[in-house]
Amino acid sequence: MTDTRSASAPNMLGAIKPFFEPAPLGALALGMASGLPYAMIASTLTTRLAESGIDKKSVTAFGLALLVYSFKPLWAPLIDRGRVPLLATLLGQRRAWLLVGMMMATASIIWLGALDPSADLAIFAFAAVAVGFSGATLDIVIDAIRIEWLRADQMGAGSGMTQYGWRMGSYLAGAGALVIATRAGWSLAYLAAPLLFLPALVAALWLGEPARPAVTPSGPGIRAALRDSIAAPLADFMTRRGAWLVLLFVLLHKIGDTVCQLSVRLFYNDLGFTKDEVAFYDVSLGLFGYLGGVFLGGLLYKRMGLTGSVLLSLVLMGVSNLVYAGLAFVGHDVWALAATQGFENLASGIGGVTIGAWLALLCDRRFTATQFALLSSAAAIAGRAFSSGSAGALIEALGYVDFYLLTTVLALPGIALFWWLMRAGLVQDEVEDGVVETKP
Repeated sequence: MTDTRSASAPNMLGAIKPFFEPAPLGALALGMASGLPYAMIASTLTTRLAESGIDKKSVTAFGLALLVYSFKPLWAPLIDRGRVPLLATLLGQRRAWLLVGMMMATASIIWLGALDPSADLAIFAFAAVAVGFSGATLDIVIDAIRIEWLRADQMGAGSGMTQYGWRMGSYLAGAGALVIATRAGWSLAYLAAPLLFLPALVAALWLGEPARPAVTPSGPGIRAALRDSIAAPLADFMTRRGAWLVLLFVLLHKIGDTVCQLSVRLFYNDLGFTKDEVAFYDVSLGLFGYLGGVFLGGLLYKRMGLTGSVLLSLVLMGVSNLVYAGLAFVGHDVWALAATQGFENLASGIGGVTIGAWLALLCDRRFTATQFALLSSAAAIAGRAFSSGSAGALIEALGYVDFYLLTTVLALPGIALFWWLMRAGLVQDEVEDGVVETKP
């Protein structure tokens, strides 16, 4: 017994160690910065508008400010190839864009805080979109920097730390804004929020400009610049062996989960769960399940490798949809709700880390910003496009049990496609001297 415990302790320490290496800690700080602008135009903005007496239709319309994030591939090539005058010379290209993104986000957040929505709702809406645009721009830079900071064998831990940071940043920004606004008003709350950018700035100074392969221009002129910044990243990805199948996987793998999650709050309401029950078992306990899943995802990535951990996470995400069908069959039961939501958040945390790490490894570091923006947006847009307007009609036609069984079936193509990619040798991880090579 003693020998087993003494042998397992170093193994556990070895699995945890990557989370506390410099690059993953830097990813934690970057994640905090990423979560801040999103929080200021999500629930925080909704609360502020409601307090100002804005009607519900107008309040929900402000959700369109978040759609800006879906279009970030349109200007990601500028972040990859463009150089900020003077700052790029002083700080390096990536860190220069990081500083510019933070300055844009800070200015737009403070502007939004200074406006009165009841005085001119149109200008207020424009300021909210400006926060969304600056936040999306910052996301492009942050994703590129943290991917380029991380070694391939750190990608699982780094992906997990990024998600931890995002949750911390969005929570601190949202909760902090409410606390400050209650005591000193919304303007001061929005003025204080950009202080959460400081850890990312410290990390950028500490870890330095990430190393990137040199890119030789294909020629002079605007046509060559457009070819190098837009056509070259797409051609690099799409000419790889199996690229179309990988892209198909990216488009398909989240459809079942997206359709499932779109109706969860309506489902809980129809089962008769009170707001307090949902707040405790879904929001509070669910958060711990998610954070545990993120940590477990990093450990699984380290112990099982890329292919094994991604396949397991896809299966778990599919099973979590099946668990909702079980809750629909059981009905109103708080322990069943706790088990369902805990499992769902655990699976989502694991999947976010392992699949996010794989998408990061698919990026050529000459075009990190552009390729990751494309992959991450494709994964989100496809699920939303499929589920938009369809979930309610499916529930009415099938009932909740069969609806959630359908979402489980929708998860199967992603699992089957990844399995086929593995069997065909189109996805594999080979660890040599701490480096994981992903071959799409």
